[in-house]
Amino acid sequence: MVPNGATIQLGIGGIPNAVGTALMCKEDLGIHTEMFTDSMVDLIEAGVVTNKKKNIHKNKTIASFAWGSKKMYDYMDENISLEMHPVSYVNDPYVIGKLDNFISVNSCIEIDFFGQACAESIGHVNFSGPGGQLDFVRGCHVSKGGKSFIAINSTAKNGTISKIKPMLTPGAAVTTGKNDIDYVVTEFGVVRLKGLSVSQRAKALISIAHPNFREELTAEAKRMNILM
Repeated sequence: MVPNGATIQLGIGGIPNAVGTALMCKEDLGIHTEMFTDSMVDLIEAGVVTNKKKNIHKNKTIASFAWGSKKMYDYMDENISLEMHPVSYVNDPYVIGKLDNFISVNSCIEIDFFGQACAESIGHVNFSGPGGQLDFVRGCHVSKGGKSFIAINSTAKNGTISKIKPMLTPGAAVTTGKNDIDYVVTEFGVVRLKGLSVSQRAKALISIAHPNFREELTAEAKRMNILM
């Protein structure tokens, strides 16, 4: 689902970073991202990222900050092919939208039947910040051919908790709202929520939930009158 020549943004965490490794088979990717990471250095050094297909900042990697190894910082040092810009510019959805085939990959803590994704708290207990997730999700809506993905493991706490839930945990912050969400991915598949009814969203999300929780989630959706 990531075409050759796409421009990518990868969020924080193990899953988005792993996506970078999985893109080694692609050609002529570009980078326009809030956070610059080790996996991006690997893609550049492998010749996968060339930035030559970008509509703006052609031949340049664009980022706001970096987090990674000494190898990554050594790569960045005095590298004229890499430009660091303020978050106010890099995360601007209208700037993102100028780049065709923009692909955004982020993660979250949990997501509910309505498509509300929380990446900031575990219930009322703060865990992280929103980062640029919503900015890039909205930028992908503007981008010609753009797609945004929320990629998660289907469970947490050694398989004892489903990260797909009927409702977010009380007190949880909504990072990406139901009217902005696009694709959701787990190890069991990918579904597109944009344009779906609540009933269709619940069915789609249950289909990519861990099999151990699907019966329970289906029963809860029926109890909520989401599924008949």
